[in-house]
Amino acid sequence: MRTDQIVRHYDALRAAARADVAVDDVHALAAVLALALTEAGDDGLPADELGLAPADLGALIDAVFPTACRAPFRLDRHDVAPPDEEERLLVDLLDSHRDRHDRVGFWLARLLARRSMRPDHLWQDLGLANRGELNGLLARHFPTLHAGNVNNMRWKKYFYRRLCEGEGFTLCTAPSCSACTDFADCFGDETGLSPLARTRLEIDRRA
Repeated sequence: MRTDQIVRHYDALRAAARADVAVDDVHALAAVLALALTEAGDDGLPADELGLAPADLGALIDAVFPTACRAPFRLDRHDVAPPDEEERLLVDLLDSHRDRHDRVGFWLARLLARRSMRPDHLWQDLGLANRGELNGLLARHFPTLHAGNVNNMRWKKYFYRRLCEGEGFTLCTAPSCSACTDFADCFGDETGLSPLARTRLEIDRRA
C-alpha cells in the first residue's frame, strides 16, 4: 500500500471540509475515506470498501467535504454490495444506539459495520491514529453503546458480544472474563500505528 497516498488523500479531504462540521468528525471521516481510497489504488474507490450506497456516500461528501474531487469515489460506476446477515445485524445494533437525527452517525454505522469485517483492530481499519480516537467517535455518536463497554473490551469483540446477547446466546463458554484463558484476546492492548499515523511519523523524521 502506498502510505504516502493516504496522507495526500487525507490532506485533500481536510482542506475540502466544511468549517461547521465538528473537527473530530471531519478527521475520522477523512481518515477512513483516505484509507479506502488508497486501498483501492488507481482504479478508484469501490463503494464496497465503505458499505455506503453511492447516494449515501455522495451525501456524505456533499455535507462534509463539499469541495472535494468526487472522481476517485466512482459514484456513478459502482454500486455497493448488500451487507451479509452479520454486517446487517451490526448496522442495526449501531443504528439502535444513535440519535435518529444524527446524519454523521448514520454514515458511521455503515462504515463501522463494513470495516469491522476486516482483520485488524477496528481503529486501524478506520485509519484512525489509536483506540482513543475510536472511543471518542463511539461516545459522540453511539453513547449508550459506548457506555455499556464498562470493562474496555476490544470493540469488535464487544460488538459481537452484544449481537450474541441479542440473539439469546453467549459468545463463549468461560464462566467469567476473569477466568477465561483467552482474556488478552478480548481485553489486551491494541497497539500499533495506522498507515496514516505511520506515514506522518516518517515525514516528521525526515523534516
